[in-house]
Amino acid sequence: MNRNSIRRATTCCLTAAVVLTNSSLVTHAAVDAGAGSLIAAAQEIDAKQEDIGSATTAAGISQIIASSLVEDAGQEQEAEKPAETIDTSIQNIHNEVPVETEFDDIAIAQVDNYVNVRSTPSEEGEVLGKLYNNSACTVVGVDGEWYQIHSGNVEGYIKSNFLVVGDADLAKSVGRRVADVTTDTLNVRTDASTEAELLGQVPEGETLNVIEENNGWVKVAIEEGDGWVSGDFVECSMRYQVAESKEEEEARLKKEEEERLAAEAAAAQAAAAAQAAQSSGSSGGSAPAAAPSRSYNPPSGGNGQAVADYACQFVGNPYVWGGTSLTNGADCSGFVMSVYAAFGVGLPHSSSALQGVGYGVSADAMQPGDIVCYSGHVGIYVGGNTIVHASTEATGIKYTSPANYRQIVAVRRIF
Repeated sequence: MNRNSIRRATTCCLTAAVVLTNSSLVTHAAVDAGAGSLIAAAQEIDAKQEDIGSATTAAGISQIIASSLVEDAGQEQEAEKPAETIDTSIQNIHNEVPVETEFDDIAIAQVDNYVNVRSTPSEEGEVLGKLYNNSACTVVGVDGEWYQIHSGNVEGYIKSNFLVVGDADLAKSVGRRVADVTTDTLNVRTDASTEAELLGQVPEGETLNVIEENNGWVKVAIEEGDGWVSGDFVECSMRYQVAESKEEEEARLKKEEEERLAAEAAAAQAAAAAQAAQSSGSSGGSAPAAAPSRSYNPPSGGNGQAVADYACQFVGNPYVWGGTSLTNGADCSGFVMSVYAAFGVGLPHSSSALQGVGYGVSADAMQPGDIVCYSGHVGIYVGGNTIVHASTEATGIKYTSPANYRQIVAVRRIF
């Protein structure tokens, strides 16, 4: 076998690790068998080429993968097999290798909580970040029983037994297909036609869950229901949770602590102001000329329950596209933003951006005050499997139960 053939076979070893879609095959080909087995298989095929001409050259990597799999299955190739038989057996296995898809090099962490990403393929390597359960990464290399991976802003090594590679069903189940809005105002229609009735509108920068894609149209989920948008005005992709670097984790924890302290200070200030107003009113003086038709209690306390109690006062008030007024009208993200602003917490006016504030908790661990994010929508959990939210123009600010009346994309906790 000449030097170029050996180099070609070595390169194919890494390709084999990310092309196969069956995770058990990937683990065997890339870890258990190792580079040596694949190169040996390539040498055998290369030797046979002298007898069968260039027929096997076109098969390329499929020959190497096929030889490795045949040996593992205990189907030993005979040294003196006729050339045409070898070619046929390789071609048959080649036909069984799945066509490469977008999931072939995606690895999903399957761990109790998280697995450390290390600087070297060793448990002594420096911890660069964490890959949490059901988070995704891309395999870029193999070193013994370790995968070299890239995820988010982290690149390093993880033991192969903590990852499942190339499993399309698993990748689809832990990720979600999304459509990012790329136009100022996206019209969502009841059918895949510009003549169909308008169901709702979504601003630029929002991210919507994709239900179906068909002939240039994309079916997405919004608060008003499932509707169709033109594919010309959205960008569709798979979205996964990715690794968190050591620096990102430290920054997140620092931010969460700062927000907690700021919220407590703001709540204490609001409580003091309310107490002062009550004392002033009880000391005498003339009464106001006219009482407002509806009064609201100021925010009191500095925890999630206080946020939920404050938010519930505004049920029945109107929904206004782009609005941020708790009394005169707000949209879904404007409502959440303004409620938290009363507690000294600054939040973005975007339902998609709210998916990244605070820190994430699971849907089965929701507490009052948690921000519940949906496709193109957001609300505040108030307990009892119920959210309060600025729903639609027809319903205004209201309660909805159960909280998972639509698929929950994320739950974020500030306090």
